[in-house]
Amino acid sequence: MSDAMPDRLSVNPNSEFYNEALLERGVGVRFKGVEKTNVEEYCVSEGWVRVAVGKTVDRRGNPLTMKLTGPVEVWLKD
Repeated sequence: MSDAMPDRLSVNPNSEFYNEALLERGVGVRFKGVEKTNVEEYCVSEGWVRVAVGKTVDRRGNPLTMKLTGPVEVWLKD
């Protein structure tokens, strides 16, 4: 497997941007210079991340998210 990170990645298995093999290796996300651990989805080229808003969930059990814009950096943790 190459170490090239995808432009967009999601932790939701129902998303078309979900990649289980890559998530198992561990992905680090830095947003505006601060490492984030609650990122649900990111897009490097568009410069945004979706982060979980506390422990709040919608009626289907999915976490509520908020879209934040700014510079995004990603890397593999292993």
